Amino acid sequence: MANTPSFVTIGEAMTMFVANTPGELSQVTSFSRSLAGAEVNVAIGMARLGFHSTYVTKVGNDSFGDFIKQSVQYEKIQTNYILESTTNATGFMLKSNVTDGSDPKVEYYRRNSAASTLNVDDIDSKLFLQQPHLHLTGVSVAVSASLRHAAKQALKLAKEQGCRVSFDTNLRPALWPDQATMIKEINDFAFASDIILPGIEEGKILAGSDQPEEIANFYLRHGSQAVVVKLGSKGAYFKTQSGESGTVMGFPVAKVIDTVGAGDSFAVGVISALLEGKDMAHAARRGNLLGSLTVQVRGDSEGLPTRNVLSELEKAE
Repeated sequence: MANTPSFVTIGEAMTMFVANTPGELSQVTSFSRSLAGAEVNVAIGMARLGFHSTYVTKVGNDSFGDFIKQSVQYEKIQTNYILESTTNATGFMLKSNVTDGSDPKVEYYRRNSAASTLNVDDIDSKLFLQQPHLHLTGVSVAVSASLRHAAKQALKLAKEQGCRVSFDTNLRPALWPDQATMIKEINDFAFASDIILPGIEEGKILAGSDQPEEIANFYLRHGSQAVVVKLGSKGAYFKTQSGESGTVMGFPVAKVIDTVGAGDSFAVGVISALLEGKDMAHAARRGNLLGSLTVQVRGDSEGLPTRNVLSELEKAE
């Protein structure tokens, strides 16, 4: 796409080893390597659709870090803000192989990772001079206090310079000291953002309700401009400050292979459509479409389409 708006996101990318066979991770003898990370998944999706996509992170001076940089560069994501730590290693993770559509088991090895040391001083105000869309998630907010403060700085600079900000709540309870802290920190980011993307179960924790409209109303009362609640196979519910609202049905899927990354793909659909000037109903529908593609393949970002593929899919609807 010519002259597409730019996109920025911040987070932790990891090298992921996916089991080649089903079963307990302790029994698996071979793995396949790929890239993982909620924010980098979204950066990949935006780049494949032709947007100028910038990813901010920090990796170690190691082979995992080199792999991440090479993978990001291959996807045509801007690498100017991928920093390198000389003291901390790149994080990695193990993921089980599932064949029945259930959530795979995931083990993380990210404590004191290079990305966890990303800090306020690493966030350059020049990132936001062209008023890009900034996307943040509850994962990067949870990784470490340092990375959380970096994300807060990015949010502050982006809003000062007139950028639109989306926030995927994407809860990771295991990374927080307690639920009360998680709720406060996540909602602080959500209240300061323009577009909120909670899941229905996350809304129950964060907004005190499992009713889509009540979740949306909660965030709209706190200043958000739009809320899109992910309903899984049932689709998505959206509501805006202007009063626009509705439920968009999900896309039927013959067989669910792997659910990881579906929420990130949903974010790509919503953000890309809004940057193209589409209305919220179209954005939610595209989010559902991209999420349905991702659950049908093994891998976090492998199902994300190119612009040509997306155009053909949307024409066929």
